[in-house]
Amino acid sequence: MNTNACLYQDLTKVLVTREEIAEAVRALGRQITQDYAGKEPVLICILKGASVFFTDLIREIDLPITTEFMAISSYGGGTKSSGIVKIVKDLDRDISGRDVLIVEDIVDSGRTLAHLSQVLATRKAASINIATLLDKPARRVVPLEVKYHCFNIPDAFVVGYGLDYDEKYRNLPDIGVLAPKIYGGES
Repeated sequence: MNTNACLYQDLTKVLVTREEIAEAVRALGRQITQDYAGKEPVLICILKGASVFFTDLIREIDLPITTEFMAISSYGGGTKSSGIVKIVKDLDRDISGRDVLIVEDIVDSGRTLAHLSQVLATRKAASINIATLLDKPARRVVPLEVKYHCFNIPDAFVVGYGLDYDEKYRNLPDIGVLAPKIYGGES
């Protein structure tokens, strides 16, 4: 895709290229395959943002896996988490006794995934771990172990490769920093 294309004009810079993403996802798939050898994990995609990462990641895992999908809301239409977590779409299957890997697009404050991990723990999963494309540890406000991540990123509002602002920019193949003028942030 041409980085002069329309959607790229709303970025201040490309933070992670599609080539870097592909390489990191392949490496993460190999690591998960190794760590879960002999197991049949349930991978839970957190909709909508993680869907692009999830579909690429599962194709890099050489294990018998089960896929599930959940939709969680904590942002609404804004750029910061409200802190109130609501399950919009729940799992379709029982996870008791299963090794669970939550697949998320980005972890920043940690509130949403800490809450989700607690909810899933009550369902008696054998283990619960988190895999994320992007980790933003500078924004963490609750303790949360993120076992797998592709990239640590600075505290910036990013879009692309599934990440959105107001449901836009998910289709960018790279990850870029959204210009503050687009979302009403400081410049």
